Amino acid sequence: MLASLGLILLCQLIGEAVVRGLGLPLPGPVLGLLLLLILLLARDRFALLACGPLRNGGVETASKGLLAHLSLLFVPAHDARKREKALASGADALILDLEDSVPEAEKAGAQALEACMASSITQARQGSLYLMCGGKQEVFERAKPVLLAIGPKVTRIGGNGLACQMKIAVNLLLMVEVVCFGEAVALAEKGGVSREAAVDAILKSVAASPVLGYRGPFILDGKMPEVPLADVTLQQKDMLLALNLARQLGSPTPLAAAANEMMNACRGLGIDGNDFVVAHEVYRRLGGQNSGGKS
Repeated sequence: MLASLGLILLCQLIGEAVVRGLGLPLPGPVLGLLLLLILLLARDRFALLACGPLRNGGVETASKGLLAHLSLLFVPAHDARKREKALASGADALILDLEDSVPEAEKAGAQALEACMASSITQARQGSLYLMCGGKQEVFERAKPVLLAIGPKVTRIGGNGLACQMKIAVNLLLMVEVVCFGEAVALAEKGGVSREAAVDAILKSVAASPVLGYRGPFILDGKMPEVPLADVTLQQKDMLLALNLARQLGSPTPLAAAANEMMNACRGLGIDGNDFVVAHEVYRRLGGQNSGGKS
């Protein structure tokens, strides 16, 4: 695992060195990824290379671990030099903030637009990313062609800061919906309905939704992914942002608070390393059902 992680970082380092040394007009990590891809293709073609960090799918395992905690490991793509170069253009400078990390003082000197992703990893893989944007209408129109190259659905929510607030609200709804799904399935199971039948019925009913469509089946036996799309800790981070925003605005969010307590229960039971849909298991245990599906 460590050797494979080291190989990934080495490829990135080589990519950075080559780009800086030759002055190539592309990010160093992109060149590093191409180098890593070449190594993996060569490994699959020549058995002699399937050794050291390349053996037994080590690179793939290390990559999945990094992707599972991407939001914790993400390093902002911008840096001070790039911002200074943009701001030197004066009124023509356009800053796209996709990670809510550009200082407000620096946004003031240029045309700035925040763009928040309101999609899942599954939707990203399907090419259906949705971006919610915050900023002036004219700045949004100027940046729209670039944003549409990232995802096919782009909406301006309002001024700067409102897209981030909407993103927090969407995350609140997502978590409450998934937690309520677990509550409903546990109730049906307690009454004698099989878990498979309960999940199938919900996903075919008026209560179905995109997030339940790809996440709901995770609670079936053997379907919980080894690498969660969003574990309890990560999802609870989003919910705490929602609760804090509600406190600041004076807006009641009792369902969000209840869903957050279910995440605390998951942590107490030691099952927080799973995708947060595992809250279903908390309801089962509270109702006197064991993990085997019997009361």
